[in-house]
Amino acid sequence: MSEPEKNDFEKSAQEQVDAGFFCELWGFLRQNKKWWLLPILVLLLLFAALIFLSGTGLAPFIYTLF
Repeated sequence: MSEPEKNDFEKSAQEQVDAGFFCELWGFLRQNKKWWLLPILVLLLLFAALIFLSGTGLAPFIYTLF
């Protein structure tokens, strides 16, 4: 007996794809057309970088920006 042909969902489920977080996030944004989330994510990353750099020797230079 032959196996019934699989649909696209079943084929995708069996594929072994080891995509990272950012790759999956980009796929989500592209697939669902959530382009308005991109500026929010960029700002969050910039704030995270500022917080991280405030604990280093670059802190005096960052404080002069504000």
